Amino acid sequence: MKKIFISQPMKGKTDEFIKAERKYITDLLTKKYGEIEVLDTFFENAPHEAKPLWFLAKSLQFLSTADVAVFAKHWEEYRGCRIENTCAKEYGIEVIEL
Repeated sequence: MKKIFISQPMKGKTDEFIKAERKYITDLLTKKYGEIEVLDTFFENAPHEAKPLWFLAKSLQFLSTADVAVFAKHWEEYRGCRIENTCAKEYGIEVIEL
């Protein structure tokens, strides 16, 4: 079973949009790999005072355990996604860019 990390732009997006996009990506990867485990990197219960770097640090912690990192549409326009993409590539994690 592959562990899947999803990197997606979230700034300015509704929770409903984010969840729908994650489901779409999950469905695509299930078709590709069969049984998968999607790492939960949508931090709905983050501390109120959390800054963008807090979210990035948490994401990188999850990325370190992933077999595959998937980057949602327009990922290259967002700083955090670009950093996650670079880290995945530099550390030998399979990368899929949608």
